[in-house]
Amino acid sequence: MKLASIDNKTRDGQLVVVNREMTKAVTVAEIAETMQSAIDRWTETEGPLTEVYNQLNANELSNAIDFSSVRVLAPIPRAYHWADGSAYVTHVELVRKARNAELPESFWTDPLMYMGASDAFIGANDDIEIETEEWGIDFESEVAVITDDVPAGTDAKKALEHIKLVTIINDVSLRNLIPGELSKQFGFYQSKPWTAFAPVVVTPDELEDSWKDGKLHLPLLSTLNGNLIGSPNAGVDMTFDFGQLIAHAAKSRSLMAGTVIGSGTVANQGSPNGSSCLAEVRCLEIIKDGKASTPFMQFGDRIEIEMKDQNEKSIFGKINQVVKAYKN
Repeated sequence: MKLASIDNKTRDGQLVVVNREMTKAVTVAEIAETMQSAIDRWTETEGPLTEVYNQLNANELSNAIDFSSVRVLAPIPRAYHWADGSAYVTHVELVRKARNAELPESFWTDPLMYMGASDAFIGANDDIEIETEEWGIDFESEVAVITDDVPAGTDAKKALEHIKLVTIINDVSLRNLIPGELSKQFGFYQSKPWTAFAPVVVTPDELEDSWKDGKLHLPLLSTLNGNLIGSPNAGVDMTFDFGQLIAHAAKSRSLMAGTVIGSGTVANQGSPNGSSCLAEVRCLEIIKDGKASTPFMQFGDRIEIEMKDQNEKSIFGKINQVVKAYKN
């Protein structure tokens, strides 16, 4: 099943069911007005939503709208909880190697995770608005999941059962602000602006054999100004699967329905197309040449992020954003 939220002039948008080809959609207010409402009552809403999805794919609904003609918001425009992991430890290892820093052994057994800003997520086609290029604007291509209620202390295997929706995101980072924030030993804040989501989220069954063991085994494509930056397989080199990430987040408290958990930047070790952010590209240049030659994103740059199935069909739709100067 594929779901999305479209603009209806409210903060949380209107929940719609989207057909498999992402050409048609239908509102389902009689089932749930919003994505949060649907996930809050998932045991009640999943069946009726799936029935609508099957009817939509069979062209049995006369009230279907053209999905391309509506403004698509983030599938969940705001959430109660957003936690981003760093599941690809080879990425962290590479970044540290570029600055001649050792990777603590615990990083291989205990996930890194931070709590991000969930008061607003932006849509796939919304601009990345930043005040100045001097902040080091970077994209980060990731996989993300949305859970139902997760009890505190849930183990990694049981946590997989709480994954209800899957998508891809662009977790934008302002690289030149990060060192100052981390030096305070209190985490990210100013260096993490709004996160952008793909147009749709899907239920795990929609991914068929590509979803296995809490990992999504498909390439994640990142294209900057028409040039492919990377296409790492998200199921390879993922040290911690989503069950482990969820269990880590739920160690000392329950997670509420609608919690978003990110994978961190997808990366494949040793692959020529294994990067999903410019920071990693620059680290590879530093290790090879002694200095970085690739700049961070500039105003006017376009970043496109997409994942395709085995038949080369887009699964979640494309994140397609332009970097622009923020204006009050």
